[in-house]
Amino acid sequence: MASVSSQPQFRYTQPPSKVLHLRNLPWECTEEELIELGKPFGKVVNTKCNVGANRNQAFIELADLNQAIAMISYYASSSEPAQVRGKTVYLQYSNRQEIVNNKTTADIAGNVLLVTIEGQDARLVSIDVLHLVFSAFGFVHKITTFEKTAGFQALVQFSDGETATSARNALDGRIIPRYLLSDNIAPCTLRITYSAHTDLTVKFQSHRSRDYTNPYLPVAPSALDGSSQFNLGLDGKKLEPESNVLLASIENMQYAVTLDVLHMVFSAFGPVQKIAMFDKNGALQALVQYPDVQTAIVAKEALEGHCIYDGGFCKLHLSYSRHTDLSIKLNNDRSRDYTIANPALVNP
Repeated sequence: MASVSSQPQFRYTQPPSKVLHLRNLPWECTEEELIELGKPFGKVVNTKCNVGANRNQAFIELADLNQAIAMISYYASSSEPAQVRGKTVYLQYSNRQEIVNNKTTADIAGNVLLVTIEGQDARLVSIDVLHLVFSAFGFVHKITTFEKTAGFQALVQFSDGETATSARNALDGRIIPRYLLSDNIAPCTLRITYSAHTDLTVKFQSHRSRDYTNPYLPVAPSALDGSSQFNLGLDGKKLEPESNVLLASIENMQYAVTLDVLHMVFSAFGPVQKIAMFDKNGALQALVQYPDVQTAIVAKEALEGHCIYDGGFCKLHLSYSRHTDLSIKLNNDRSRDYTIANPALVNP
């Protein structure tokens, strides 16, 4: 079997930035360890440690763009991956150009996010679409939407600042997933800061405000349209039921895609439990199982339409599977159960 390192390396189609996003770090990775990792390539001027739901992601900012490019290029072509405490670390350019330290109210981490939806059709984004997007990171307590001079905005309340920070780090600057919106709605971008609020006041459920912790709140007539959108979506089509198992179809396969390649790609978003590869209608497909639906949602939104290799090769198309627990009878080059310690036979 060809090793992962002998293949062109997976990367995001993200423009270069002085700030690099690191995934799969050891628990409670320190600033000193991040500086040590970047030191061979230049001066690390800022870091942001222990971000993400599992506190295993980080950002490092190098002194200039060329240093960041050198670091990404080195590990993209090296047979030795970036490592911290013996653990393989995945690097990509961040969608931010600098790391902003907590200096203003908007940058002080809180449990309520202020979300500005940018786009000519921003006002057509329903409260239920926002709920689907932010629920990928944890239980959403309340949402209120309103219009200000800054545009169409929402306040999203989580139970704690850590969950809110995970959502902000992952979604700030991102486009709302296309599959959640009607075809006639132009792309909408999320700009996210922290709010000074800690507990939103929601007096009734409506198309502008929801309290997901109180099922006994009175419902305004206007909420009925919104609640139907929760199941049907804005375009009237039924939303795809979410699952912890993703079905990946791979097109334009100019390079071999192995289990190890798929595991590396999908592990960037959380622990992969099982993978099963198979051929269908002349194309390679794979089922990838995560421990929970939230992780699968994040992976699907991040990877849909991305290519595993440079040049548009091995493009991923993802959907939710009806499976929830894959049955892996044998660990081989087409299927593997990563929850079993012994990589030999699952069932002798």
